[in-house]
Amino acid sequence: MSVYKAINAVQRDLCVAGIGKNRKNQQQGYSFRGIDDMYNALAPILARHGLCILPRVMSRECVERQTAKGSTLFYVTVLMEFDFVCAEDASHHTVVMSGEAMDSADKATNKAMSAAYKYAAMQTFAIPTEGDNDADSTTHDVVPAALPAGLLEAAQSVAMDGAEAFRLFWKSASAANRAALREHIPALKAAAEAADAPADVIEAE
Repeated sequence: MSVYKAINAVQRDLCVAGIGKNRKNQQQGYSFRGIDDMYNALAPILARHGLCILPRVMSRECVERQTAKGSTLFYVTVLMEFDFVCAEDASHHTVVMSGEAMDSADKATNKAMSAAYKYAAMQTFAIPTEGDNDADSTTHDVVPAALPAGLLEAAQSVAMDGAEAFRLFWKSASAANRAALREHIPALKAAAEAADAPADVIEAE
């Protein structure tokens, strides 16, 4: 299967040239590699070694959030598969990666897809990094999601019943409720610990 030779060849080129963190987050001041940097660096190398990356969105979740200033944000999470296909013999290897992003208009899905592609490439080719784990150039100040009445109390009660009970509870919850509960993980952990429930009780996904 030539796909692994092609992946290794791309990795060999990238470990020499690398991809610099030439962009700056305006809110928090850290440097990062943008998706355009990834495309510009990868495109000629992929073409040279006959390797194609074909994306596929497996699932998408969108939750509306609110900024501290009162405007609306769309928080999107995608689960994607990337087929790394060798042009020589059509052999391929599939990489699964998730991506998430926020945007105030219609770009949240695009950003989430770009984040998934970016980190699928970074981890597959072991592109040198210095701890950059942020996908976007901006940071949103988001207020905590409002919880429906009784939801947190119900989640805490189920958490005290153990991991399996909480997994069933989590699976039946809506995407909006899961997103809201993620911000209350410390309270759920505390409830589980108080009842000597397994430590992974909130690792439902």
